[in-house]
Amino acid sequence: MNLAYPLENDDKVIIDGVEYQLDMSFDNILRLFDLLEDRTINNVTKIEVGLRMLIDDTLDDYDIYQKADIFTEIFKQSIGVDNKKKQLVDLDGNPMPDISEDDKKAFDLAQDAEYIYASFMHTYQIDLFEMQGKLHWKKFKALLNGLSEDSIFSRVVGIRTAELPSGKGMQKERERLRKLKQKFALEEDDEDET
Repeated sequence: MNLAYPLENDDKVIIDGVEYQLDMSFDNILRLFDLLEDRTINNVTKIEVGLRMLIDDTLDDYDIYQKADIFTEIFKQSIGVDNKKKQLVDLDGNPMPDISEDDKKAFDLAQDAEYIYASFMHTYQIDLFEMQGKLHWKKFKALLNGLSEDSIFSRVVGIRTAELPSGKGMQKERERLRKLKQKFALEEDDEDET
């Protein structure tokens, strides 16, 4: 994000001389993450639907390998999220975009949706449902990163990332934090599911 230029300057992509407008609304990008994480959908469909979501075109003149490269490049350049663990691959085995490993440990945009919603209302008086289709993904990320420390989302992430205290006399605090970590733990993906 560069405050010297409008965000819309980044919301276009040129593919073989044709300019496409990107849909960078935060709710569209969150749905794209859901699509990419859905194990019931094959990679070809993810590429086709992902392109439709981002540029409203499936690029029918391109083969699936070219589409996969285009989709991956658009995703990396526009959304800026890249994952090395549990990464989806296209038909050639090339990595496809996903959410970063660190973000998955501390929070999950889907599982923490209520906390995020409440925190945006608390900190900014922004109703995220009213902002669907309007709030840019990069603005959403910046606001999410800037949530006040007393927001529920920040407190939950703080609990998840806090180290258990050690040393003499810390048993009660250690047990209290352990219970909080258990209460606010993220549901883990079952990697053995197929």
